[in-house]
This record gives sequence, C-alpha cells and structure tokens, in this order.
Amino acid sequence: MTEDMTGAPPEPGSQWYDHEAGPLVRPYAMTGGRTRPGPTGVRFDLIALVTLDPAAPAVDDVPLGPEHRTLLDLCRTETQSVAELAAGADLPVGVVRVLLGDLLEIGCVTVSRPVPPAQLPDERILREVIEGLRAL
Repeated sequence: MTEDMTGAPPEPGSQWYDHEAGPLVRPYAMTGGRTRPGPTGVRFDLIALVTLDPAAPAVDDVPLGPEHRTLLDLCRTETQSVAELAAGADLPVGVVRVLLGDLLEIGCVTVSRPVPPAQLPDERILREVIEGLRAL
C-alpha cells in the first residue's frame, strides 16, 4: 500500500479522487461520450430557462445518473437558466446541455426562452410612461 504526497495512505477508490481538485470524472464519462444534446431540436443557450415539468414521470422510475438528479434538484426550487444550473451543479456548460437534453427527452423538464429583445417595449416608450406617472 503506497502513500500519497501528503504521507496519508490512499483512500479506497482514491484513483478517482484528487484531494485538491475533487472527483476526477471526465465530462465525456458523464455524457456517455456525447457532445450535443439529443435530437430535441431545442437550443440550450446560457439564458434558456429550465423548469421542472409538473407532469414529469416519477424520477425514481427513470434510470438517471447523479448529475441528472443534481440538475433536477436545482430545478425543484425555482426556474433556472442553463448558466445557473452549470454553476450550481459545478459542471461545464457543455455537459449540462447534454444532460438537459436527456431530461427534456424523457419529459422531466421544460425549456423556454426569455422574451427576445425585439419583442420588448422600446426604451423611449418606457421613459414616456415614467414621465407621465411622475406628472400625476
């Protein structure tokens, strides 16, 4: 039995853990080697909003990995963007996109896009409304 650089004996399964970096699971292992979400046709932009689908099948009935379950747990409390999910799960955005594609395909989450800038009211109109309210 060999010791690590700190002089402590290795922990069971220590070849998968680095005390400074944390678990050593490569992104391709989490996604099964995939680099793109499944054939859902949905774009997972950083600002795309992910919500837990209330009509989702029971999560216990679906074989999901721990990373999938982490994303579902993060969505349970509130709608989150893809960027927030990546930060909350401490996973690369590319991995989160692939995992969200899996969750979308099995019906666990819904994805929506925020209002496009072209559909937002013009800033000039908003300023006129504010000025009108101040005049009252």
